[in-house]
Amino acid sequence: MSRKAPFIMIFPLPGLGTAVRCAVGPLGLLVAGVLAPTGTFAAGTPTPAAAIVVAEDAWVRGTVEGQTGSGAYMHLTSSEDAQLTGASSPVAEHVEIHEMRTVDNMMHMRRIDRLALPAHVTVALDHEYHVMFIGLKHQLLPQQIVPITLDILDAAGKRHAVQIEAPVLPLTSSGPVHGAGSGKATPHG
Repeated sequence: MSRKAPFIMIFPLPGLGTAVRCAVGPLGLLVAGVLAPTGTFAAGTPTPAAAIVVAEDAWVRGTVEGQTGSGAYMHLTSSEDAQLTGASSPVAEHVEIHEMRTVDNMMHMRRIDRLALPAHVTVALDHEYHVMFIGLKHQLLPQQIVPITLDILDAAGKRHAVQIEAPVLPLTSSGPVHGAGSGKATPHG
């Protein structure tokens, strides 16, 4: 799978006077950091250990014509205790965080209001938890890129928007094949 050049996005967070800068490096590692109101990084250029949230191996499952739902999968690591409180994307009418559980030998999926992101622990959104797109506006085809905004609430009560661009993989895919983000809990820092 060929890699695109790294990208950087900077955008304001309404009412906070800050912005989030995200960069995707050559291994598909998303790095996010908060800018000070002056437009400079409050703690210097972010690295995976210094970023509030790092997303690895983000991808979206492709769909067939007429399909109205799909999922996004990734591994999230926060540099401090935080919570994933929601998500949005222009490809769907609604985006929710979902949990799948087996109860009495039946698989149940339900929306959850928040998902804990403990400091320095990789949280897998790869099956039990995932981002669910509801009311897709068009078919999702392999090679397309889906923008996703993750809503993060940090321990101090500040909200952060983390922008991700996730590739669409074939409907039958089980995820990226490269080695980054194995889904194991990984200490940082």
